[in-house]
Amino acid sequence: MSARGVVVIGATSAIARAVAQQFAAGGCAVIVAARDQDENEAIAADLRVRYGVEGHAFAWDAEAFDTHGAFVARCIETLGDRLEGVVLCSGYMAEQKAAQGDWSLARRMIDVNYSASVSVLERFAAHFEVRRSGFLCVVSSVAGDRGRQSNYLYGSTKAALSIWCEGLRNRLYPAGVHVVTVKPGFVDTKMTWGTVPFAASPEAAAKAILKAIDKKKNVVYVPWFWRYIMLIIRHVPEWQFKKMKM
Repeated sequence: MSARGVVVIGATSAIARAVAQQFAAGGCAVIVAARDQDENEAIAADLRVRYGVEGHAFAWDAEAFDTHGAFVARCIETLGDRLEGVVLCSGYMAEQKAAQGDWSLARRMIDVNYSASVSVLERFAAHFEVRRSGFLCVVSSVAGDRGRQSNYLYGSTKAALSIWCEGLRNRLYPAGVHVVTVKPGFVDTKMTWGTVPFAASPEAAAKAILKAIDKKKNVVYVPWFWRYIMLIIRHVPEWQFKKMKM
């Protein structure tokens, strides 16, 4: 039986799958959680066979809010004192112009990217706060650093998530629980494959995420150079920024 355990939520995404593999390679028991249970089961089976660790596949639907409490309770019951932390990678992005004219798309981004994240992680936070140990790692986005016409609806949900992480980090610090905010730029996934020459691989992103958790970083950009790109973008004066096509 593995001495350590983690929960990876949104496990069918490329980054989440790579994160789960990195933890499993280090000997951790891993609970992978996603809505597509067939793919989720395949990921858990791969972890068991490839790394010889416990791999559990639990159903997770971000929009099924009434199931979140039972999901968290099941994770805690399964891993018990071995539960060290949670990595949340779930998210949804609709095309900006489509979401502008379709409230259901905008609402889904709000529900999946922000509301569901708060719903499930507040429950894990309460558990770790009482135990006075653990970590929460939340994958946000560079899109939340400044509102741009090309994706401000999606970006606003990630901005809200990042601010929530700040407050949670402040709250949990006295209890010895660490909160890591991860802000990826372009990562080489199905959506970006072949279109972004400097995109990071999911494996490189996962290694950066585990390093940030290990070193108890507060906010980490993936790849690292996005910190400086976004620093420049954030400091463009608003009178000028509103005229730019971004």
